[in-house]
Amino acid sequence: MSDGPRVLVVDDKENMRRLLARVLGDGFEVEEAEDGARALALVATRPYDVVVTDIRMPGADGFELLAAVKARAPATEVVMMTGYATVADAVRAMKQGAFDYLEKPFDPDAALAVITRAAEHGRIAAAARRAAAPGAEGSFHALVGGSPRMREAYALLEKASAVDATVLLLGETGTGKELAARAVHYHSARRERRFVPVNCGALPGELVESELFGHARGAFTGAATARPGLFEEGRGGTIFLDEVGELPLAAQVKLNRVLQEKEIRRVGDTTPIAVDVRVVAATHRDLRAEVKAGRFREDLFYRLNVLAITLPPLRERPGDVPLLAAHFLEKHARALRRTLGGFEPDALARLEAYRWPGNVRELENTVERAVAISSGPAVGAADLPPEVDGAAAADPAAPAGAPGDLAALPYREAVAGARDRVTREYLVALLTEFAGNVTRAAERAGMERESLHRLLRRHGLRSEDFKGP
Repeated sequence: MSDGPRVLVVDDKENMRRLLARVLGDGFEVEEAEDGARALALVATRPYDVVVTDIRMPGADGFELLAAVKARAPATEVVMMTGYATVADAVRAMKQGAFDYLEKPFDPDAALAVITRAAEHGRIAAAARRAAAPGAEGSFHALVGGSPRMREAYALLEKASAVDATVLLLGETGTGKELAARAVHYHSARRERRFVPVNCGALPGELVESELFGHARGAFTGAATARPGLFEEGRGGTIFLDEVGELPLAAQVKLNRVLQEKEIRRVGDTTPIAVDVRVVAATHRDLRAEVKAGRFREDLFYRLNVLAITLPPLRERPGDVPLLAAHFLEKHARALRRTLGGFEPDALARLEAYRWPGNVRELENTVERAVAISSGPAVGAADLPPEVDGAAAADPAAPAGAPGDLAALPYREAVAGARDRVTREYLVALLTEFAGNVTRAAERAGMERESLHRLLRRHGLRSEDFKGP
């Protein structure tokens, strides 16, 4: 008996069951049922990766079997078999959750390809659900991914949760640093107290110290009353300093003192206030390089760098893309009340080929967009944005195309196409880094805000799609 995917073939004609058993060969574990009633009994007692069923059968038909399978085991894929006259029924079945259909008489190789894809898709979807479950192996809190790099990160996050030391999360924008910070908090002894997220890069320079440490009455114009800062609000809990590398040097001095003395002083006040709060900081910058450049204090770096954990970029763990994509598809299909049977093979291949400069955040935006515009029954390549739809070309490490393909283009057209692809990828990375803040993105790009807006419109990008939670 094979150790491959388990397939249940349901048809009232024995010759059809035997044909499929031969087609699937030694790579699958095949069981047979001669009618819908027998199939329902088998599905109720054991799991299957794929159910291949005729639509028209005596007793319980294919539609009843499809509903029963999806109610009992959503990860089990169903492939419907139909005669020419009932193709419309097969399309209706796909809208109700079937993976695909085979039109009789079918080509054996085509049937094998469809059933193989169904088994693989079901495996990915099931793995995504397991990975997203709290406490599941290959996951940590809401982080999803089973690659070796992510498992290393989970192990360190779990160790960080068990102690009360300061944590520094490193990684590119969009890799899930806030999710990791929340995971540390909610697995720690402080889980019953507040988690206070602070985007240091979004705080106005003149108000940073007041926001973090509070102020006394009359400390500055408009300070009509005393107000506690975010460190006081987080007492007993965790304060998450996202993009800590963006803090001005004056605020860095005070933060260093807070970490050392475990107390704060409100702006305009000299009375120290003890604060019991755990600090988790994060940055996409190379803080050692920032220290050398004089933009980040060395003493603060060492106080933050107690438990440093790096979250890898998505391009370094491509095996996690199908898991994450399936997870986001299920999440957003549920939120948007859509019924979609996963990804078509071509769409999934393009998602895996793309380099994801915006990391997990960009992948989620892409899947949410695809769910919103897809006409179903599954997300196809046409539902993906242009830069992902042309994933191989968007990868700067990959060749732009076969020599023959490029040689068929005029020089100006080939260069213009490459320039457009690179420009769009740059804009995606820029908006991702600044979480959709066009003003700051324009400053980094060295252009006027309106010029950047025109570029974004030309390349079909919306700044609001890149704003963080």
